[in-house]
Amino acid sequence: MSVDSTTTTQDTAHRNMTSGQMAWYRFTRNPAAMIGAFIVISVIVAAIFAPFLAPSPQSAGSFVDFRNRHTAPNAEFWFGTDNVGRDIFSRVLFGYRVSLGMVIGVLGFAVPFGVVLGLAAGYFGGWIEFAIMRFTDVMLAIPPLAMALAITAVLSPNLVNAMIAITMLWWTWHTRLIYRIVKAQMSEDYVEAAKVAGASHTHIMFRELLPNCVSAISVKISLDAGFVILFGAALSFLGLGVQPPTPDLGTMVSTGSEYLPEYWWEALMPGLAILYAILGFNLLGDGLRDMMDVEV
Repeated sequence: MSVDSTTTTQDTAHRNMTSGQMAWYRFTRNPAAMIGAFIVISVIVAAIFAPFLAPSPQSAGSFVDFRNRHTAPNAEFWFGTDNVGRDIFSRVLFGYRVSLGMVIGVLGFAVPFGVVLGLAAGYFGGWIEFAIMRFTDVMLAIPPLAMALAITAVLSPNLVNAMIAITMLWWTWHTRLIYRIVKAQMSEDYVEAAKVAGASHTHIMFRELLPNCVSAISVKISLDAGFVILFGAALSFLGLGVQPPTPDLGTMVSTGSEYLPEYWWEALMPGLAILYAILGFNLLGDGLRDMMDVEV
């Protein structure tokens, strides 16, 4: 078969694809997106099955083994051990549980809250739009880390309060994203048709407008997940997030940094684990953005 006939066959196959199939085709042809998907899946699997995958599950708690403290990476301890002899690789696996739990907790509240406010501002306009968007602008003007530090300084430092601190500002990005999309959609014929048909405000916002925002929301969530992991690790690094002996990647980097440069692995390994997870979510988000052809 000639090259021209092969190309013609492929073009015909592409034309017969649905929009969803074409989007998936673009995604699978994006090497970076596939790498990102693999990384994200591996992180999720590691978090779910940490008790079974960890060589030393007891290292996730207050276990100590002073005979093996500060052991360099080897065949038994892949990532080495920390200052009290706990297996760092096992703690990294359990640390992914904490990181993903923070992602679910933060985005589970910030996304619905931000989406509802963005829909209301874009759909109703007027004083509702002014009040919501100016409040959003005020919150965006506050440095996220400064706000998080202030909140966690008032509240006792733990996982829940760290999630609250991050959530207090994270909804703003989703509000602005949905507001921009809804304002662009308000002049479309299907919105006018729904109004003429007597559809309620709730129906138009959630049954007509919201479906057109799902692609952008999905991409934004994928990109946000990596930033939430980084932000949570930063709070823990500063001592305002998850507290020992709970295995948290940021706390592990903070503790390990006290022993640099001699015991370099104690900070480097959890640091690379943070990098690995963030890279995966960023690559996946970029791939989804290309697949769905949206801007966030």
